[in-house]
Amino acid sequence: MRIFVCIKQVPDSAQIRVHPVTNTIMRQGVPTIINPYDLFGLEEALRLRDRFGGEVTVLSMGPPMASESLRKALGYGADRGLLLTDRFFAGSDTLATSYALSRLIEKAAEEQGMPHIVFCGKQTIDGDTAQVGPGIAQRLGLSQLTYVSAIDAVDPEQGTITVRRRADHGVQVLSSRLPAMITMLEGSNQIRRGTQNDVLRAARSDITQWNAAGVGIEDLSLCGLRGSPTVVKRVFAPSVRSEKATIVSSESGVSATASALIEAILERQPALETDLLEQASGY
Repeated sequence: MRIFVCIKQVPDSAQIRVHPVTNTIMRQGVPTIINPYDLFGLEEALRLRDRFGGEVTVLSMGPPMASESLRKALGYGADRGLLLTDRFFAGSDTLATSYALSRLIEKAAEEQGMPHIVFCGKQTIDGDTAQVGPGIAQRLGLSQLTYVSAIDAVDPEQGTITVRRRADHGVQVLSSRLPAMITMLEGSNQIRRGTQNDVLRAARSDITQWNAAGVGIEDLSLCGLRGSPTVVKRVFAPSVRSEKATIVSSESGVSATASALIEAILERQPALETDLLEQASGY
């Protein structure tokens, strides 16, 4: 199987800073890590490769220093690393990012063939929009499987896949055709420890780098800040809630305590009971 995994090098959220004028993330001087959600996609890709054979390619768009995250992904066991880097990509929002990454995937596909699956994390910790994966799928015409918690079955020969995904009212089981874009949910697996051979190979490996022209991007107005219609009006920390927690208890046992808790919730949220009854009537 040919599997691509999109990863992003993000600032450590514990030390994040925001530019006071542009309201964009300031990355200079801030320690960086692989976006934690992307590691769930990487591990799932490695499991499929171990089962069916093939190759796992990790891709990223970012400054040259993003090659460090790609090299770390190779240390976990990925086979190849590709980096799209150019000053024209600075300040990209999700629209510009999905455009650039889709062109990178198309460029890589010229050499390797179109991937059967493209993995992303459900979102990134610096943007939290969950829009890039679906944006790539839309541009490349891939089936979209988002918030996936488990992959139940894959048939590369028939070109089918069955997954479980989290939905508002439970878990959905979906079957789809390949190729597909899959965004993995947190907690769906645990990233493996890379073997010593993988770590040594990662240290020796070259990260292939392309710029905008290298992947065939001619209209630079679609990239970076110029290609990003998103406007951040204000960045602020949420105000601290002054309300104190309410303690609900009963000496009559667990059932009585649960009933008292439900009554307390419905008393404070009177519209909630109506909403729950309407939802229940729909089943």
